[in-house]
Amino acid sequence: MSFFDKIKSLFTKDKKDAAPAPAPAPAPKKGENIIEIKGITKVFDGVTVLDNLSLGIKRGQFVTLLGPSGCGKTTLLRLIAGFETPTEGEIFIEGVPITSIPPYKRPVNTVFQKYALFPHLNVFKNVAFGLKLKKVKDATAKGGERKYTKEEIESKVSRALKLVGLEDYGHRDVNSLSGGQQQRVAIARAIVCEPKVLLLDEPLGALDLKMRKEMQIELKKMHEDLGITFIFVTHDQEEALTMSDVVVVLNDGMIQQIDRPKKIYDEPKNAFVADFIGESNILSGVMEKDYVISFLGRSLPCVDKGFERNEKVDVVIRPEDIKISAGAVGGHFDGKVLTTVFKGTYYEMIVLAADYEFTVQSQTEFRPGTEVSLEIVPDSIHIMKKILTINKHLGSVTGENAVTFCGGEFDIPTAGFEVGDEVIVYVPFDAVELLDDESDGVIGASVTQSLYKGTYYQVQVYTDTDEDFYIDTSDEWDMDDRVGVKIDTAKVRLEKYDPDADAEDKE
Repeated sequence: MSFFDKIKSLFTKDKKDAAPAPAPAPAPKKGENIIEIKGITKVFDGVTVLDNLSLGIKRGQFVTLLGPSGCGKTTLLRLIAGFETPTEGEIFIEGVPITSIPPYKRPVNTVFQKYALFPHLNVFKNVAFGLKLKKVKDATAKGGERKYTKEEIESKVSRALKLVGLEDYGHRDVNSLSGGQQQRVAIARAIVCEPKVLLLDEPLGALDLKMRKEMQIELKKMHEDLGITFIFVTHDQEEALTMSDVVVVLNDGMIQQIDRPKKIYDEPKNAFVADFIGESNILSGVMEKDYVISFLGRSLPCVDKGFERNEKVDVVIRPEDIKISAGAVGGHFDGKVLTTVFKGTYYEMIVLAADYEFTVQSQTEFRPGTEVSLEIVPDSIHIMKKILTINKHLGSVTGENAVTFCGGEFDIPTAGFEVGDEVIVYVPFDAVELLDDESDGVIGASVTQSLYKGTYYQVQVYTDTDEDFYIDTSDEWDMDDRVGVKIDTAKVRLEKYDPDADAEDKE
C-alpha cells in the first residue's frame, strides 16, 4: 500500500408586563468562522516571519497548520493564543477583536509539545488548576461572579480525564506517567475549562512513532466528542492528512494552499506544496495547448486546460501513478532502474529515463540495472502555474552604472535613469550564481528550499535583507547553507518604479 493509499483509507421569553429584554444573540452556527485573521504581519528583529497573512477558521473544524521549520506556523498559533502581538493586522474571535486582550481572557487554551505539567501536583490537581482560578458568572453572587464549587470542579475534572482515557489516574503522580499519558493530562487540563478553541503546538512531537499514531486517533475522537475548534501545528505531512478537516500549508510566512487533505495531495497548488506533501516527481514543462503538455522532450495528453499556449508550467506526477513494465516496450519513457528499496507494502525505485531520475512505486520489484518502460496516463499528470518566472526586487540608482538592491551594490547599466531613481530590478533565475564562500558574493543569503526539476535544481535563498531569490542551477544545495550571491548583470533589466501602480497591484 502506497503513502497515498494509506492516507486515502483514513478519510473513507419575556413576561407580558415586564420591560422588554434585549433580543438574545443568535446561536452560533457551526459553518460560521469562529476565527478571522486579517492582514497579520509579524516581524522579529527585522525578519518577517508572517507576511500579510489572512485566514478564516470555521467553528468546529479540525484545522492543521502544516509547513517546514521556520515557516511561521507556531508564531501564528502564539498570536491567536495571545503570547505574541502582531506587528500589523488584527485577529477576531466570534467577531470580537482580541489583539489587545491578554491570553487568560481569550476563549482559547493551548497544549504544548513539552506538556508544562506541575511536577509537585498529582494528575487531578494538574487538571483542576485552571478551574480553581477561573470564575463563573452568577447573578446571585457578589460582583456577579463566583468561583467553581468543589463538586463542580470534581465533576468537570472527572469528565475531562474520562475523555482522555485517564479516569482512574487522578491520584497518580505525573512523574510516574509515560510520555503519552502526560500528554493526555496536558490535553485534559486544556479542555477542562471548556475553551471555544483548542490550540495544539506539535503536541505529539515528543512521542515515539507507535504512541504518536495512537494519539492521532485519540485526538481525532476527542475533537468529535467535544465539537470545539481544534487548531493543530505540525511539520509531519502524514499527521496533517490523517487528522484534519482542513490543512493550511505555510512557507516563508505565507499561505501556499488551504484545502481538504485529499485535495492537498491530489491537486497541489504549486511546486512547494507538491514537494512537501508526499513523494513527487516535479518537472518543468510547456503547456502546448489545452490538454497537451510537453516535458522531457515528449508531448503527452493531460486533463488540464486554461493555460496560455506555450506557457511554462510545473508538472507533478506522483510515484504511485507511474506504470512500470519490464523491458523497453515503447512506453512514454524507457529507462533503467538505478535503485530499489522495499517499503513494507511496495517497492520504491529510482528509474533513469530521458535524463531524469523518476521516483516510481510499485508492488512489483524491478532490480537495479533492469531496463523498464514507464507509462503515465493523462489524469496522473497534474499541471501547476509557476510561482515565479523571474526575480523582482525594488532598488535605487546610486551612481553611473550602479544600482543598489537587497543590501548590495551591483554594476548595472543605468542609461535613461538618474541618481536617486527608484527602479524595479528584474533578475532571471539563470542570472544568479551561488558561491560556497559567502564573502565571494555581493550579498549573503541562506538556502531555504531546493527542488529537483528534471535536469536542474531550483533553489530558493533568503537574503540578509529579508528578501527571496530563486536560482536555476545544476548544483545541489542543502537547507540552511550559507551562500554568497553573485549576479550576471548583463541579464538584468531595470524599470522605473511607479508607486501608484504598485499600490493598485496590492489592492
